[in-house]
Amino acid sequence: MQYNKRYISINYYYPFPFFCAIVLTIMLAKVNSCAIIGLDGVMVQVEVDIAPGLPRFYVVGLPDEAVSEARERARAAVRNSGAKFPTTRVSANLAPADVKKAGPAYDLPIAVAILIASGQLNADVSRKVFLGELSMDGTLKHTNGILPMVAVAYQKGFTDIIVPAADAREAALVEGTNVIPITSLAQLIAYLRGEIPAPEYIPDTELPVEKAVTFASIDVSFIKGQEHAKRALEVAAAGAHNLVMSGPPGSGKTLLARSLSSILPPMTNDEALEVTKIYSVSGLLPSGTSLIKQRPFRSPHYTISSAGLVGGGHLPRPGEISLSHRGVLFLDELPEFGSGLLEVLRQPLEDKIVTISRAQGTVSYPASFQLVGAMNPCPCRAQSLHWSVN
Repeated sequence: MQYNKRYISINYYYPFPFFCAIVLTIMLAKVNSCAIIGLDGVMVQVEVDIAPGLPRFYVVGLPDEAVSEARERARAAVRNSGAKFPTTRVSANLAPADVKKAGPAYDLPIAVAILIASGQLNADVSRKVFLGELSMDGTLKHTNGILPMVAVAYQKGFTDIIVPAADAREAALVEGTNVIPITSLAQLIAYLRGEIPAPEYIPDTELPVEKAVTFASIDVSFIKGQEHAKRALEVAAAGAHNLVMSGPPGSGKTLLARSLSSILPPMTNDEALEVTKIYSVSGLLPSGTSLIKQRPFRSPHYTISSAGLVGGGHLPRPGEISLSHRGVLFLDELPEFGSGLLEVLRQPLEDKIVTISRAQGTVSYPASFQLVGAMNPCPCRAQSLHWSVN
């Protein structure tokens, strides 16, 4: 009986040294990034915790679908950059947790935080901001909204901004920042380890500072005749007046409307930055373009929705009204636009701003534009004119 007790006690205590040999290490890393709310940037801190457990990767902090998919992009990018992805429980928190996170700009800060938390990187990143979308092979891709995010980071005292190399020219528009262009996660790892010097942004002296964004506009000098109509355009341009043109089809209404922006005064640097910020957030800033200096010209079809014209959506985005900020909004076939669409133009025309309220919050977009409408005469008037000619 005593032998059985000893036997049982040996089996009970035998595994104990084995469990004591397991070292339970919990590591936490914090990396700075940014989010976009409306047209303004908000600082976001990416916190990654690595703890024992089954291999799982969680992303919390009100992420949208694009942010949640960063798990797969970060995992593949880390592996394809010569590093090891942790085979334990990984949790990533995007703080503040009450701000909705959208877009793929958190791929790079999540990957860097994972490398720091797993002990593969030992670098001080407390004064650095990381922005960028990762591809599966670890290269950094063009990311929307770089300009407002870099601007808020500089306002908060961060000067070292790590961005994709394709967006370095746009980020450099914020004077005083130290833009560090990165082409791949492997290059960033080598830089943070001190193996290579910090990449420097060198403006291209052979190409213009900005690549012009071409809007559908023409020069008014190309129009022959129509002197009374061109005089009306000059008056509207000089006083920033709205304009409505009425005439039969083929009389040149659309041609005249497209030429209005060519006689508007050039945009100031502040106005150009405002327009560039809107197009950057909307994802309409072409790659390689740094600053928009040409006044916008937007001509939506009359089948456009209210959200497309004013802005909105589940996550509010600028509409055609804001995309024509500091430029011209042309509504061809004006009577074909619904009465509801025409009514929503009242507040932007009066207040020069669009306010969109959703359950997640309220955002405001600038809307200082010149409205130009074109329409055909009503059939009864057109018939009377025909009779008078005959």
